[in-house]
Amino acid sequence: MIKLSGVIITYNEERNIEKCLKSLVDVVDEIIVVDSFSTDNTKTICSKYPVTFIQQAFLGYIEQKNFALSQANNDYIVSLDGDEALSETLQKSIISLKNNWNLNGYYANRYNNFCGQWIKYSDWYPNKKLRVFDRRKAKWKGINPHDNVVMHSPNDKTGHLNGDILHWTYQTYSEFNLKTEHFSSIAAKAYFDLGKKAPLRKIFFNPAWAFFKAYFLRFGFLDGINGFVICVQTANITFLKYTKLRELIKQKA
Repeated sequence: MIKLSGVIITYNEERNIEKCLKSLVDVVDEIIVVDSFSTDNTKTICSKYPVTFIQQAFLGYIEQKNFALSQANNDYIVSLDGDEALSETLQKSIISLKNNWNLNGYYANRYNNFCGQWIKYSDWYPNKKLRVFDRRKAKWKGINPHDNVVMHSPNDKTGHLNGDILHWTYQTYSEFNLKTEHFSSIAAKAYFDLGKKAPLRKIFFNPAWAFFKAYFLRFGFLDGINGFVICVQTANITFLKYTKLRELIKQKA
């Protein structure tokens, strides 16, 4: 039987962290929480559970998550954010892996809750994520703030688990607006550091395509007003990312 480590990064997650920990405590053999010096009750809540609580200044989303992986005592990982939890079905699927682990990583669908509504369409579901994996075979990669687990080799075999990763995203429109502004700035800086460009065609075309794809091709309209809000912000974050990148390029010139 293999042993599993639950690995979480947190910062001011008092609203959600208990749901996350409750979903992990009977599934994994240890829980590692790497916290970026939260100023709310995150640490206090974690202290009620069998958690190894490590404080580490924020290194960037990808860097912080890879640091958290390095703190685990087991190579087999269940990786969650502080605002995520395992559904009951997914808990059972992961427990069954302990005696039947035969691949290098496992995907699960992520089910997002926005302003109290579970979102079933647009780009938000099934939102497949690789979160159960052998850390010797995979690591966090991507362009901040858009991180994802990537297998080291395309030949590494992966599967798909029954059940959902439950994700409590933004609970107000104002929170969504603030995060869109924040994440677009991070993305623009990451693009700038990679030497990417921001031609006018990307500023005009990419946001329009992002909205059309999410709202019409992926049926975002079926989620009602919240589906519309999500698809508009999907376009907006793309627009902001490239306009901010354009500003950074001008400042350097």
